[in-house]
This record gives sequence, C-alpha cells and structure tokens, in this order.
Amino acid sequence: MGPVYGLHVLENCLTCPARKEHFFCNLSVGVLQRLNEINAAAIYPKRAVLFMEGQQPRGVFVLCAGHAKLSTSSFAGKTIITKVSESGDVLGLNAVFANRPYEVTAEMTEPGQANFIPRDSLLQFRQDHGEVALRVAEQLSRNYYTAYEEIRTLGLSTSPSEKFAKLLLSWSAKAPNGDGSSQVKLTLTHEEIAEIIGTTRETVSRLFSEFKKKQLLQLKGSTLIIRNRPALEKIVQS
Repeated sequence: MGPVYGLHVLENCLTCPARKEHFFCNLSVGVLQRLNEINAAAIYPKRAVLFMEGQQPRGVFVLCAGHAKLSTSSFAGKTIITKVSESGDVLGLNAVFANRPYEVTAEMTEPGQANFIPRDSLLQFRQDHGEVALRVAEQLSRNYYTAYEEIRTLGLSTSPSEKFAKLLLSWSAKAPNGDGSSQVKLTLTHEEIAEIIGTTRETVSRLFSEFKKKQLLQLKGSTLIIRNRPALEKIVQS
C-alpha cells in the first residue's frame, strides 16, 4: 500500500521499528503475533475523532504514529484538554476495563496511525498473557499520574504565565538538545493550548508574544524552539 497522508501503514507489530520504545508494544514475539491478529491498523487524518466522550467503550486505540488530544466538555460548552497523547499510548483503556462510557473525546491533531483492538479481544488478550496484564497496569498508572498533574496545574498554579511555563517545560523535557534548548513540532492551535491550561485563546496569544520578547521561545513555522529552561523554571517556582 502506498503512503496515506504521507504515512505508510505499519501492519505488522513484529517489524515496527518503534515497538521497543513503546512500552505497551514491547512484548515477546509470540504475544506480538497474537496482537497482530486482534488489531486493525488504519491511518487517520487530522481532526479525525477516534471516539467520543459518553460513547460506550467499543475498544482501545494504540497510537502508533502522530498525536491525539483527549478532551472533556461541560454542558455549558467549555472544553478542557486533559492530555495530548503520543505514539505508544493506548487510548480508551480506562473506559474499557471499567466498562463505563469513554470519559474523554480522542481527536487526532495531525495525521497518524492508530490500531483498533475490540474490547472483548483485549480482555481475552490480557487474560491469556501475564505480560499484557502488566503493560495494562502500567498504562493505567500513567493515566492516573497524568490526571493528577493536570489537576495540580489547573488548581494550584496561580497565573496563566506559570501554567504556560509548566506546559513548555513538559514539552522541552521530551526533546532536549545538547545546548539546553528543545525543539518540538507544534501541532496545537492557540485555542487548543488555552484548553490545556484553562485560559483563553487571547491570553495564550499574549503569552507567546511576551515569551518571545523575553527570548524564552522562538517559532520557525510549525517548529517551536524552547530556548531557556532555567528561566521557565524560575517562573514556575516564583
């Protein structure tokens, strides 16, 4: 199959070049062969919705490439992004094992691949293989700490500047350069960043301008360069 949205479908987990980097997929050969049998690989465009908040859990999506935002909305229409998931994350796991509706909406922020595993197949897969049960427990634990950090950021940070600095620091930790700077691909709009840190789009635009003037960050097209971690850490600690 030729590339779709510039991506080639990775149909075989055994030959995936990134599987050892993704803890859920870093399984023994026999277990990976079984995983190949129960999942369905597909490429999704930007803004494709994998599942909706409140929908009954049909199964999980293993994010193989790209990013997806997880968000929840109030009846009044206010939206908060609880996490931006990365390659290797398993989306919908909490709902599947609790047998409760999806607590968030999962939407692609760029073209990417997600492999779907039906709920019944995943439950049997976990029951048959102890190492899968361990990976599931690890992912659920990570989900818990992500939610905990989100609550800390929204509830204890005193200003939008502090929340924005914390977000930049979390991004820079994932892509450090040798000179202390970091470069990340910015796939989120100002509106989406506002939904992560609990503020308005206008405030995020102002923060970008302020942080640029202070030489804390730089934008080159869709590449965000985070230039001064110590200064960002000082904002968080102030």
